[in-house]
Amino acid sequence: MARPPIGLILSYVLDWLVIIVIAAIGGGLNFVKPNHRPFSLLDLDISYPYIAESISTLTLVLVSLIAPAIIILLIVAILVPGPRVTRTLTRGQAFRLKLWEFEKGWAGLALAVATAFFITQGSKNLFGKQRPDFLARCQPDLTNIAANVVGGFGQDISARWTLVSSGICTQQDSSLLNDGFRSFPSGHSSFSWSGLLYLSLFLCSKFSIAIPYLPLQPTTADSMKRGQNDQELLPMHQNRGVSVDSTNRDTGEAAAFVGKRNPTNPVTIRNYAASPPNYHVVLAFIPVAVAIYISSTRYAQFYHHGFDVICGSLIGIATAILSFRWYHLPLSRGQGWAWGPRSANRAFGIGVGTGGYVDPAETRNDTARNGDVEAGRA
Repeated sequence: MARPPIGLILSYVLDWLVIIVIAAIGGGLNFVKPNHRPFSLLDLDISYPYIAESISTLTLVLVSLIAPAIIILLIVAILVPGPRVTRTLTRGQAFRLKLWEFEKGWAGLALAVATAFFITQGSKNLFGKQRPDFLARCQPDLTNIAANVVGGFGQDISARWTLVSSGICTQQDSSLLNDGFRSFPSGHSSFSWSGLLYLSLFLCSKFSIAIPYLPLQPTTADSMKRGQNDQELLPMHQNRGVSVDSTNRDTGEAAAFVGKRNPTNPVTIRNYAASPPNYHVVLAFIPVAVAIYISSTRYAQFYHHGFDVICGSLIGIATAILSFRWYHLPLSRGQGWAWGPRSANRAFGIGVGTGGYVDPAETRNDTARNGDVEAGRA
């Protein structure tokens, strides 16, 4: 396998630089003063007590970013590319494929978390919504209400029945006060869902955990032999209900098993796919359960309103799904693989009408070279 062109390598270095810049901007937004939205001293929704959080920011990063990164590294190191594919590759090819899957696994995780972090931090400053424990942070000066009134028509009822500015707060810790205006959306929720849901999707990909998929194509053994390539990634992907014709054994083309190991028998729809074992589903659900727990603590401990938690979770869910599909094939059809590399001559961009970032001619040349290698080994 030839060494990738330096331009192609630099294009992926640039991808990582973009991710790092997104995360850095998100971190820098934490030092920007948020919008101080006026509030009412009689608003019970911001009158909850201020208590210590059970999931600190450090714990959040360890659980939602560091732990998934380590798990992805271990899965790729141990299970990729899988015993059946490894037999068709040289040691160098297998190692490069392992490195590629590892890099794409980490790139997707980093993109999901960095994007969720950036969106959340920017939104917090723009909206300036008070946390449920805001008044406990603010410590308002009740003797100086009139000087801080900014609106409201209830002064004839009570001096406190008005909207006041943050100038009424006596809190000396400016960071604690500013953080009180960062309730929407929930950062813990978006961060945990982005990293942990991405991990769940990664596990589903590598362990073939998906709802059975029925493609729109003729369901006969002959059509499957012509169109379905049984290139498997992990031991869990091995289709033990597949009969391989001796004439097609080297190419890996297979026909589904329907009771007799005869590739010419018709394939019924019910035998075209099967559901994975339930313990696999439990494995994939564990990261989601952790994300749910982390989100729940933000509501239970008065750091966020319910709507804040929901919106933060949706941000994390969206970035996790989009980042996973950015780098990995669909769960039902991808056989656990990440997308391949861009073509060298299209590494940094394409023009109108080009069609995509993979050059068909370059792909055909790679296929031909691989075929020559396999023929030589045979």
